[in-house]
Amino acid sequence: MAFTGAVKAFGPLRAVDGIDLEIHRGETVALLGRNGAGKSTTISLLLGLDDPATGRVELFGGPPEDAVRAGHVGAMLQEGRLVPRVTVRELVSFVAGRYPAPLPVGEALALAGIEDLAGRRVDKLSGGQTQRVRFASALAGNPSLIVLDEPTAALDVEARQEFWASMRSYARRGNTVLFSTHYLEEADRHADRIVVMDHGRIVADGSGEQVKRSAGGNTVSFDLAGHGTRGLTLLPGVASVEVRGDRARLRTTDSDATVVALAELGAIRGLQVTAASLDEAFLALTTPASPPAPLTTETV
Repeated sequence: MAFTGAVKAFGPLRAVDGIDLEIHRGETVALLGRNGAGKSTTISLLLGLDDPATGRVELFGGPPEDAVRAGHVGAMLQEGRLVPRVTVRELVSFVAGRYPAPLPVGEALALAGIEDLAGRRVDKLSGGQTQRVRFASALAGNPSLIVLDEPTAALDVEARQEFWASMRSYARRGNTVLFSTHYLEEADRHADRIVVMDHGRIVADGSGEQVKRSAGGNTVSFDLAGHGTRGLTLLPGVASVEVRGDRARLRTTDSDATVVALAELGAIRGLQVTAASLDEAFLALTTPASPPAPLTTETV
């Protein structure tokens, strides 16, 4: 799967702005970005639902629509409802029958963890059960790649855990998974690789740890205990300073140098050094469409 200089514009807006991206067989990749970053448009290009204005998108060495037609690709998109008044088995069987070499229906149900729901009507299912039926339908064509667009949106914690258990069963077979999500902990936990988009471009690409390191390193926090905040932004390695009550949090690219400088100032009460979270990395790497007015955060 490869994007080469892919561009997709809607009027003056470049939703996808010249991205280059290659995903290899067997990878589980999370696609992250704020609303409007270009994730859904990227997925549409990948599935052949849209064509790039310039550049190229290839799946399994050819046009995306050929790969989809051959059953090499399965997808769960955000929109779309299940056909009512049919059973789960009937629905998955119907979908499987549209492909040249489908997965046996019982196997698709087992992979999705819904064998016990086979005889239930799809319009009588809970939200989590419905999502797993959609997953089984996406598996029905026996795809080598599955694309999941916000697959756990609106699901409760238990349903999300059940869904990802099903997805891991599919991935363990050596298949490729590309998913977008707003639940950053899901990306950190389930993805081998994280791709972050912002304003139609890729701004980070690597493992969770690599993405965290690329966004500014660690956080050093300490109790102010009467010390002022003046000069904190000038300390070695400090990228930003945030004050909450009587506690300061310094995002730093060199936590050792920052701690030594704080010790020289005598500002080490309640000192704590923590690795950047994926949430912090994501916020550092991306820009909201309309940035909020700064409160108590000072950035250098």
